[in-house]
Amino acid sequence: MSQTIVAVDIGGTKVACGIVTLGDGTPRISSVEKVPTEAERGGAHVLSVVIERVASAIRHAGARPVGVGISSAGVVNPRTGDITFANDLMPGWGGTSLSSEVTTATGFPCRVLNDVHAHALGEARWGAGRDAQSCLVVAVGTGVGGAFVERGHVMLGAHDEAGHIGHVCCPAASGVPCSCGAVGHLEPVAAGPGIVSEYVRRGGTKTLPDGTPVDGAEIDRRAAAGDEAARAAQARAGHALGEVLGSMCNMLDPACVILSGSVAQCGSDWSDALHASFVDQAMPPVAKTPLMGGTLAGAAPLIGAAENFARSAYVL
Repeated sequence: MSQTIVAVDIGGTKVACGIVTLGDGTPRISSVEKVPTEAERGGAHVLSVVIERVASAIRHAGARPVGVGISSAGVVNPRTGDITFANDLMPGWGGTSLSSEVTTATGFPCRVLNDVHAHALGEARWGAGRDAQSCLVVAVGTGVGGAFVERGHVMLGAHDEAGHIGHVCCPAASGVPCSCGAVGHLEPVAAGPGIVSEYVRRGGTKTLPDGTPVDGAEIDRRAAAGDEAARAAQARAGHALGEVLGSMCNMLDPACVILSGSVAQCGSDWSDALHASFVDQAMPPVAKTPLMGGTLAGAAPLIGAAENFARSAYVL
């Protein structure tokens, strides 16, 4: 029996909302719309954007939805649907009673999961990890997030924030300050901004001829063309991530590692360094753990949010 669920993915720059139909086969996604989050306007504004998008999706859904599944940035209490913490990229978002506010406004039950947890659940259940009993999903873009999924269940941790792989100690990041206030974490070296900073430090240009700031995609193009600073910056990021993934596999022993996000699309300088460092750190029993790319891309958090709702007590 199929279930129609309104799915929402709330990020720092955009809110995506669509209809996910879950049944016996692969989930179907339709009517996806994206609007700016406008996070700088505060948590109350973001909430109003979300409620407006959900209400619109409900009105235009082909079948009556059974409820709303949300993937959100920030630390989420999945039992209450509250945002318990959010950083400065989402000012005023922490403390939002997201699930209850959406239910009050729309009349539909709602379940909320952290965005990386939702992304991982989508990939593990319906994407690259669908045939694996367990997987470590790592998203590398502007930041570095992760989640461990075993037999379809996301490991949440005592404070609902398990999987912050970007904030584990990394030998390659020794002495590098992190946005969280600590020093030596993976994220400032392995994420996109870290690649850009390293490229510039090695003599690469900060801007294009038209004044546009150089971004990760441009550095990837330059690396493919043989720019040594670009190649070294990508290799450094790949090396840092690889050594952390090796350590994580020693601890968690997943059946596979799924890599997603914009940085995971980098070329051979990044991927070769990642694989070499992974093998250097991984113990022999886990050294052959498959490292694979995600297959759902931006659909992963929407599917994961819908899947999370479908597993909840709301669905009869």
